[in-house]
Amino acid sequence: MTAYVTIGDIMYYEKNNIKIYYEIYGKENKKEIIILPGWGNTRLTFTKMIEKLQKDYKIYILDYPGFGSSPFPNKDLNIYDYANIIKEFIKDNLKVKPSLICHSFGGRIAIILKGLYKVPIDKLILIDIAGIRRKSIKRTLRVLIYKLRKKLVYLKKNKVKYLINLRKKYSSNDYNNLQKNMYITFKNIVNENLKKYIKNINSKTLILWGEKDMDTPLKDGYYLKRKIKDSKLITYKEGNHFVYITEKDVTNKILNFIKKV
Repeated sequence: MTAYVTIGDIMYYEKNNIKIYYEIYGKENKKEIIILPGWGNTRLTFTKMIEKLQKDYKIYILDYPGFGSSPFPNKDLNIYDYANIIKEFIKDNLKVKPSLICHSFGGRIAIILKGLYKVPIDKLILIDIAGIRRKSIKRTLRVLIYKLRKKLVYLKKNKVKYLINLRKKYSSNDYNNLQKNMYITFKNIVNENLKKYIKNINSKTLILWGEKDMDTPLKDGYYLKRKIKDSKLITYKEGNHFVYITEKDVTNKILNFIKKV
């Protein structure tokens, strides 16, 4: 069942008991763009980019379930649930094949939309995206130490405080900032390796990456470049995980890429 709720400028799309908040900018155009932000409440970080894009395109941007103005459903989710609600949103709302601008977590969704679900996409822009899991000795060792220290909880007087501090020390900021009801969902997402779908992406793709990205390493950008046939990689020497904010020419590069036939 699909439901639309409009209250002034506040818009919601709901399907299969998952509801997402979204905003529309720009004007009617033969080309439409969906921005898929990163994990968390990052929709507002695209304000400056939208200001430029909306002059020529119709822009959609949204909050994922559990963030911003989108409520979290009464069940655990996985990455396919997130991708599916976006797939249905595109099918029910957009008139033409959209271009996708994806950052970090948004890239996980894009990989599934195009590499698995075969959603018709015009141009694909991937900015420091997540979704490529690699074996890491450092990560394996960190997990092992965490599990060993967790077993020592029986020796502690304040067991609850010990476990909370342990989790904060060994977990990522994304995990520590979650609502309690989203812990399992987060684990479901980060443990899913999406490499198997990347080779199926056949849209023209622009890959933008910060060479000093500490969240998603540059080698992931090179991996995407190798696996996606019709792709171009641009790197920023001083760029971090948020090059679309820190690098002034990112939006112009995206515009030129989308406009190019």
